[in-house]
Amino acid sequence: MVLQTFDWLIIVSFLLISLAIGMYYFKSSGQSTSEYFLSGRNMPWWLLGVSMVATTFSADTPNLVTDIVRKNGVAGNWVWWAFLLTGMLTVFVYARLWRRSQINTDLEFYEIRYGGKPAAFLRGFRALYLGVFFNVMIMASVSLAAIKIGGVMLNLSPIQTILIASVVTVLYSSLGGLKGVLVTDFLQFIVAMAGSLAAAYVILRLPQVGGLSGLFDHEIVVNRTPLLPDFSDPSVYVPLLLIPIAVQWWSVWYPGAEPGGGGYIAQRMLSAKNEKHALGATLFFNVAHYALRPWPWILIALASLLVFPDIASLKEAFPHVADSVLNDDLAYPAMLTFLPAGLLGLVIASLISAYMSTISTHLNWGSSYIVNDFYKRFVKPEASDKELVAVGRWSTFILMALSGILALFLSNALQAFNILLQIGAGTGLIFILRWFWWRINAYTEISGMIASFLVAVYFEFVHTSLGFAPLPDHYKLLSGVGITTVIWLTVTLLTQPESEKTLVQFYQLVRPAGYGWRILQKNHPQLPVEQGQLPFEILLMLVACFSVYAFLFATGFWLYGQITYALIATFSSVLGFGFLLRSWKKIKF
Repeated sequence: MVLQTFDWLIIVSFLLISLAIGMYYFKSSGQSTSEYFLSGRNMPWWLLGVSMVATTFSADTPNLVTDIVRKNGVAGNWVWWAFLLTGMLTVFVYARLWRRSQINTDLEFYEIRYGGKPAAFLRGFRALYLGVFFNVMIMASVSLAAIKIGGVMLNLSPIQTILIASVVTVLYSSLGGLKGVLVTDFLQFIVAMAGSLAAAYVILRLPQVGGLSGLFDHEIVVNRTPLLPDFSDPSVYVPLLLIPIAVQWWSVWYPGAEPGGGGYIAQRMLSAKNEKHALGATLFFNVAHYALRPWPWILIALASLLVFPDIASLKEAFPHVADSVLNDDLAYPAMLTFLPAGLLGLVIASLISAYMSTISTHLNWGSSYIVNDFYKRFVKPEASDKELVAVGRWSTFILMALSGILALFLSNALQAFNILLQIGAGTGLIFILRWFWWRINAYTEISGMIASFLVAVYFEFVHTSLGFAPLPDHYKLLSGVGITTVIWLTVTLLTQPESEKTLVQFYQLVRPAGYGWRILQKNHPQLPVEQGQLPFEILLMLVACFSVYAFLFATGFWLYGQITYALIATFSSVLGFGFLLRSWKKIKF
């Protein structure tokens, strides 16, 4: 595969425009930490929503979907489709609560919800735990995808790929702050979507594939197209559908799909103009993320089975790729090598944009923790805004370097995904309940965090070394959720609740629905009884999930040529979104 002059022109132009955007916002982003990390809290819903979608449209996501489809079929995607439930819960229940809090980062939440040294410890520790350790792990998995794309499409070594991919990203991220990231994300989303759609169109027309009919009629593909797993086999439907829908979505903390919101999703909500824009941004994100984007990746993944039916065929086609990174997720960039000149440049630019949008967000988000929740809070409270912005810019360089080094030791996207799920297993319910149950305290979160991490370390690194047979991933996930939940719930009931002063201040600031705050209201009759709209909000969440899944299924059925099912799913989706549109005015802001 040889890139033509036009291909290089597209790629270089895209990189220069991204860098120019960062330079354009250099001066304004450096005015204060609020400007650098929250864009002055004045961002519209559409820009924030597109930015969230662009961030989750990372270079490793198509690779992950390809890995899943090749191993478990289309139905295997329920391992991440189930997180739509979390996302819609954030939209209709938590988005407004985050915006009301008026904090700078979601970690600042700890010192308005909890009090004393435990709250301070929790904030400082998680600033490093999430902002550095967890964040670096995520960026490393994204950089792993860049390594595979660079190796297959550009014949670059892993070290060369990491060096080239990180330079422009870290420059515009550190220069432009969040506003530069948001504007660049908008451009990158357009390029990434155009690239993935064009790639799917061309790949389907390959002689080896034979269009949609040739693809879906092939014996290798037929058994992998169902949208739901085989319900006659518990070993299939339990890990692929039942556990994600019944347990995973509410129990696992995962970046971009945090129960109750958090991370860079919370950062976007906190930077919105108001509560309505925060809700609109997260709603757009969830619709686009789950309903609009998956099918081009799925089609390419299915087509790859006809061209590269196994890993041996991938190895034969790309002998220069190291065995350590040779896996099913390599099939996605492998299929892109069939693209013609011109389109190849656009698709490579789209993959670069997907990589850059994710990395830039994580760099800005991670450095916001380091600056606001560690350096300013514990190291130098009197630091000026100029100094804090400088620390933020330097921390982006350090985070990028650490993630690049770690990426060299990972092997496939699904491996990293499962490790991250396991580390967060069992903590999700804490993040859901802490807004609505007065009894949750700082020790709840500390114990849950420690327990989930130790359980993950045991299952990933200790269990087999003791001579036990390896456990399936869903067994490890269920065990982690069960053990962690028992531990944090026990600790909660055995320790003292937060002081009533802290609880009253939090309740007055955020105004959550009062169902779990009855005791506080009883002891403080002067407090307003906030009934909220929680039952109505949960109804909207369920309708929204139904609508998006119907949209997702409708697209699949149209592609499969199953017209009756396609019409039913389409009608159901339109009906659901119509109900949401009519209900929008009833939401209290």
